[in-house]
Amino acid sequence: MKAVWTILLLVVSNIFMTFAWYGHLKLQEMKVSTNWPLIGVILLSWGIALLEYCFQVPANRIGFRENGGPFSLMQLKVIQEVVTLIIFTIFTVVAFKGESFHWNHLAAFVCLILAVYFVFMK
Repeated sequence: MKAVWTILLLVVSNIFMTFAWYGHLKLQEMKVSTNWPLIGVILLSWGIALLEYCFQVPANRIGFRENGGPFSLMQLKVIQEVVTLIIFTIFTVVAFKGESFHWNHLAAFVCLILAVYFVFMK
């Protein structure tokens, strides 16, 4: 069950992270934050990133083998990167209509699946 909680927390964490890192670009595209000073955009992103950390830190604590979780540190990182790229891809395709999914993106995802395979290999 710790593995499931870890991955769910990582998904929520990465949703917030994606909005913190790239959401301001969508706000700018929508003309919401076009005239904001850079410090305002940074503070907004930091506020969202704080929420990201509220899920990321527990995910790592619950999932880490040294804390009784099922994953090594390397496995946690690879899982986190895969989750990040999946969330980012969904966000990009849905929020930014000018962006599209191409064959090379699919090839990159296959490489990520292989990375997960290799990191869990005994």
